[in-house]
Amino acid sequence: MTSSLRFASFKIPNQIFYQSPLSLGIVNLKPLVPGHVLIIPKRVVPRFRDLTGEEVTDLFKSVHEVSRVIEKEFKAQALNIAMQDGPLAGQSVPHVHVHIIPRKAKDFEPLDEMYTALESKDLDAEFRQAYESRPSRSERKADEAARLERERTQFVIEQEAKRSGNVDVPFSGIEDSERRPRNGEEMAKEAKWLSEFFEPDNRGDFEGHGLNGERIE
Repeated sequence: MTSSLRFASFKIPNQIFYQSPLSLGIVNLKPLVPGHVLIIPKRVVPRFRDLTGEEVTDLFKSVHEVSRVIEKEFKAQALNIAMQDGPLAGQSVPHVHVHIIPRKAKDFEPLDEMYTALESKDLDAEFRQAYESRPSRSERKADEAARLERERTQFVIEQEAKRSGNVDVPFSGIEDSERRPRNGEEMAKEAKWLSEFFEPDNRGDFEGHGLNGERIE
């Protein structure tokens, strides 16, 4: 059951778009660019060295299979495939994860800004902020409605500037205030869409959760 699967301590049933015997593909809470996904082992393992040989093989076979879909469906010209292995390498969630990031011309200017953004983000803090110690549901909805409207407006402005070739407008990194965490419905819709590009046995399980607009608690 996908409802029992986790990214470190975080429940992720509505984010899973791909499954193999030992690995998962999950959509991102706050992607750096559209199509930025993670491949993780099903077993919660903090460090790459602690994976079994079978898990390593399965993990990178999954990266290979998912990367082809991401590049095609997001019309990318290249990919970043990256792993931070341990806190000093920038790992902020204690669960092995491989980033697959589709790249297009002028998405980050200069090019090495992608690596700065990738290294600076704190996924653990972001997941905890998104999933833990919240006010009541009604208070969250009221607060988020106003915030999301501001952030959607800024996001649209930013994307329009990039499409017009205005490289003076930087693409917001994952830690920037203008990059909002997505809610459960948004992530589930993307996960369900992506899952359709894989064989039935490799798709996420969306029965009974993820598509009702509620956030994971």
